[in-house]
Amino acid sequence: MKKLFLPVAFVALLQMTSCITTEREVGSAKNQQKYTPTPGNRITERSVLNKVNAQHYFTSIKAKDQFVLLLQGSKIVNAQARFIILTSTGDTIRKETIPAAALLKASDLDDPQAATVRDKEIAILKTMNTFFREDHFTQPAIPRAAVQPANVDAQAWSAVRADTKAIGFDYIAAGGKERRIAYAKTLRKAVIIAN
Repeated sequence: MKKLFLPVAFVALLQMTSCITTEREVGSAKNQQKYTPTPGNRITERSVLNKVNAQHYFTSIKAKDQFVLLLQGSKIVNAQARFIILTSTGDTIRKETIPAAALLKASDLDDPQAATVRDKEIAILKTMNTFFREDHFTQPAIPRAAVQPANVDAQAWSAVRADTKAIGFDYIAAGGKERRIAYAKTLRKAVIIAN
């Protein structure tokens, strides 16, 4: 039979572990401390509750732009959705704030009158997930037979209408209204073409 030779440090460690008792590991009511969260861990009006991204051709048909929808606030129903479009080079061409309540569609709720806060939150998050669906983008941005709406800037309308490759994006804006924007190359900015 062979003898095992264990290092001295290992033997000492084995001897120490046999002396440890578990009495100190049990807490008592006298020693418990109340947990107070630090301000850095709290949800505030600036907290990001949800984020949805998509890449799509918008300013150019050569490089995709970044579309971002951030839901910020302390509660989903009362939050603000920040809609941002960044070009492929990182320039911000659109920034808009939409109340989360505007993203709430009655058709997404089984019974709008009896909907709970949780039902409304789920409906808002579902709308966010479909905000950048492919069918929300159209090309050309302005169909040939379209007539300029009275509440749209004439210069912006003309600039987008002249560009047959311009891409329009439809979305729900503040107040729950549908809106279409497009990038006017001659003006070098995203403009509203239907409200």
